[in-house]
Amino acid sequence: MTKATTAMKKGGSPEGAGGDTPSQLIDARINELSDWRGEMLARIRTLIKQVDPEVVEEWKWRGVPVWEHAGIICTGETYKNVVKMTFARGATLEDPSRLFNSSLEGNTRRAIDIHEGDKIDEEALKALIRAAVALNLSVRAAARPARSQKPKSA
Repeated sequence: MTKATTAMKKGGSPEGAGGDTPSQLIDARINELSDWRGEMLARIRTLIKQVDPEVVEEWKWRGVPVWEHAGIICTGETYKNVVKMTFARGATLEDPSRLFNSSLEGNTRRAIDIHEGDKIDEEALKALIRAAVALNLSVRAAARPARSQKPKSA
């Protein structure tokens, strides 16, 4: 695998050579890791895209892959010993398979810490991603003002 580097633009936002897209920056991060973390981030990304082909990839907060659809679905942070999927509205999501194992104390976010050698329940994760997208869409729909109806003239 080739190593990719990103430069910081003035103001702190990362941009690769030639103004790489967020998807290209995520590709570069996966290649740069070149270990189990890169493989796991790539697998998570594939699952997200399988569940939601309309997902939008973003690159935020100085180098965090973010997946959005009508709002943030989740992030894919990588640390020395863990790949962390943080769901922006995870506290609101049903998690019958108990995938959430991190950031459990907050009222908004929930996360899944994945360590080397961990197996992910892909069907349960897909269900969680589906639920996050549905929640974002329902919140967006509820936020739209109702159309005012003109009174009918007699």
